[in-house]
Amino acid sequence: MPTPEATPLLTLAEVETLARAAHQGQTDKAGRPYAEHLAAVAAGVRARGGDAEQIAAAWLHDAVEDDALTREWLAAAALTPRTKAIVDALTKRAGEEPEAYARRILDTPGARLVKEADLAHNADPRRLAVLDEPTRKRLTEKYAGMRALLGLGQG
Repeated sequence: MPTPEATPLLTLAEVETLARAAHQGQTDKAGRPYAEHLAAVAAGVRARGGDAEQIAAAWLHDAVEDDALTREWLAAAALTPRTKAIVDALTKRAGEEPEAYARRILDTPGARLVKEADLAHNADPRRLAVLDEPTRKRLTEKYAGMRALLGLGQG
């Protein structure tokens, strides 16, 4: 009896297209298209020596958290178990303390590098400069706090 062929994994180009579509119409805190953030995080992962699984996770890192895609979609997606684990690790839970979130990231192989790229783009002074002072101050402190919890230093 023939065995069913495994579903081919999504290519990075397909993951990018999917992520862009899932976040269509969404903007970041500065009013920029959200896909720009995803592209910057994916580029940051690549620049830091990340592999294809981490780059795919970078494209999808906010999709479940932002309700652009569901946990059920992620579980069934044609992605490697490692990519799914990284996306899951980077998905904040309601009411979760930063320490628990950081611990999950550190416990998931490959997730720290993706979060490092995410934090680097989030904390980019050019992005923060367009925000009002209280928001800029709050976010700067939040990102520095997460970098410290992840052992990333000042960045």
